[in-house]
Amino acid sequence: MFNIESKVIQWARDRGIFDKSDSKTQCLKTVSEVGELADAVAKGECVKDHIGDAGVTLINLAHMHGTTLEECLGVAFAEIENRTGRMVNGTFVKD
Repeated sequence: MFNIESKVIQWARDRGIFDKSDSKTQCLKTVSEVGELADAVAKGECVKDHIGDAGVTLINLAHMHGTTLEECLGVAFAEIENRTGRMVNGTFVKD
């Protein structure tokens, strides 16, 4: 994961994303990419590129906040690791 994150960060740096934008604009870009992902899911299209695009924006956003996507995933997983719940109409509902 570190290797691809490093490549994405360098790509963003080379294009001035860190110098010419901020975390608010990068967050809005993430929302836009997730919207495209939702559209692809709704249409039954391949989602790999859309998930990847959202991932790129999240890597950039994490970098802007002095962290990594991997670290953020670790924090989130530690939060849910022992969570229990049940599936209701296709959605996991925590206890």
